Amino acid sequence: MDINQGAKIVVKDWLHAKEGDKIYFITDETKRREAKAFEKAAIEVGAIPTMIELLSHEVQEGHCIEKLRHVLGEADAIVGATNFSFITTDAVNYALSKGAQFLSMPMSTNDGSSLLEQEFLKMNPDEATRMGMPMLWKLRKGKTIRVITELGTDLTFDIKDRLPGIFHGSLWEPGKCSSSSFEVYIPPIEYRTNGTLVLDGSMGYIGLVKKPFKITFKNGYVDSIEETEDGKRLKEYFESFNDYEMYCASEFGIGLNKVSKCQGISYIEDESAYGTFHIGFGRNLALGGSHNAAGHFDLVTHNPTILVDGKPIMKNGVAKGITKDFEGI
Repeated sequence: MDINQGAKIVVKDWLHAKEGDKIYFITDETKRREAKAFEKAAIEVGAIPTMIELLSHEVQEGHCIEKLRHVLGEADAIVGATNFSFITTDAVNYALSKGAQFLSMPMSTNDGSSLLEQEFLKMNPDEATRMGMPMLWKLRKGKTIRVITELGTDLTFDIKDRLPGIFHGSLWEPGKCSSSSFEVYIPPIEYRTNGTLVLDGSMGYIGLVKKPFKITFKNGYVDSIEETEDGKRLKEYFESFNDYEMYCASEFGIGLNKVSKCQGISYIEDESAYGTFHIGFGRNLALGGSHNAAGHFDLVTHNPTILVDGKPIMKNGVAKGITKDFEGI
């Protein structure tokens, strides 16, 4: 897909930009080509684009974002189009409180291609909403999540009094945020996740898992990581943050994008892929949680069976309502 076509999808179909809208595009020095495409697409619909460029290596920890707190509060819509996501920062929370809308669109890819060239952007937001809403309502009423897979994952999350949300690209209301990751998400209680994850999908910004390996959780935090080649890479990534709070399981998500493939090119595509679930680590402030940390990233796993208060909403990666094969769980 052409980069300009991708920018038009974001501006017209996701932001619903119109004449006079003040749209802030926050990019970094590695995404100037994407910034030009965004600017062109915004001008074509009569919106007023403002381009803000940050240093890519500073975005993940969020300090440079906090300096923009009051600037962001002046926008009608904000697109976070840097290499790393900063949707979970206090500055975004502040902008939302002032009525701005925020679209998180982390642009990082592992093969040098542009995120705006990826086919998964063509997923229909309305279809994702129809798929996700039944699961969202079950999560809203639920107290516990259990996830199992045939490879040996068996995890429990406490979600009592936590509210789920849905991302589908599209922005729909002032003071709300969305993401290019199409998903149902919920921030679990941060110190009550327990069990074993057999990771077989993606390690976020690191890329694909070559061979499944085990990660254990105790009282909300990573307790051990299996000493495989991928396990060692993941350990090093955790350690690079120099922050114990990055080990906290702070988000549970279910992918809703049928066009997405978990292929390790873009973490935002990986976690969006239908038939997967992901666990987010670190900050979750803008997701409705209370956990702060030096960053945020996600681990993606295939073909989950997901039970809310003991009742299945997904079996082996297929959501209830799409198949009748839910017996015998």
